[in-house]
Amino acid sequence: MSEVGARWARVSEGFTNRLEQLPPGAWTNASPCEDWSAHDVVKHVVDTTRGILTRLTGGDPTPPDSDEDLRVAWSVESAAVTAALADPTRADALVQSMFGEQTFAGLVGDALCADTLVHTWDLARATGQDDRLDAAAMEAAQAFLAPYADMMRRPGGFGPAIEPPSGADPQTAFLAFVGRRA
Repeated sequence: MSEVGARWARVSEGFTNRLEQLPPGAWTNASPCEDWSAHDVVKHVVDTTRGILTRLTGGDPTPPDSDEDLRVAWSVESAAVTAALADPTRADALVQSMFGEQTFAGLVGDALCADTLVHTWDLARATGQDDRLDAAAMEAAQAFLAPYADMMRRPGGFGPAIEPPSGADPQTAFLAFVGRRA
C-alpha cells in the first residue's frame, strides 16, 4: 500500500468512526464550522469525496439529497477512493484539480485527506466525541495547505488563522492554522 493509500485509510477510518458513533439526535448539533450542523459537515465531506472521484471517473458529482443516508453515502464514496488508490493505473492517472494537473493519488493525498481530516475534528467536536487526529496526517495536511493559506481563507473555506497558545501541542497549532479553536 502506498503512503497516500495508508494515510487515506487512517483519515477515512477516523471519519467513519465518528460517523458510526454519532449519537442519536446529534445531526443538528452546531459544528465549529460557522452556520454548519453535524449533518452539514458530513454532507460536505460526502460532496467533496464525490467531487474528487469525478476527477477520475468523469461526469458531474451527484450531491446527496436531503433524504439520502449519509452514512451509506460515505461508506460507498470512501470505499471507491480506497479501491482507486489500490489500483496503480487509477492512482497514477492524471486528473485536473484546482491546483493544476496531478495524479489522482496526489489529489487524494493533498486535498481530500486534508479536508476530511479537518472535518473529522469538526464532527467530533459537534457530537462530543474523541477529537484526536492522526499526527502524520496533520503534518501532511499542514505541508499541503501552507502554500495556499491565503486562498483557503475565503467564504466557504477556512477562517482566519488563530494565534495558538504558547507551547501549543501539534494538534492545537494545526487547528489554529486552519481557523479552529481547540
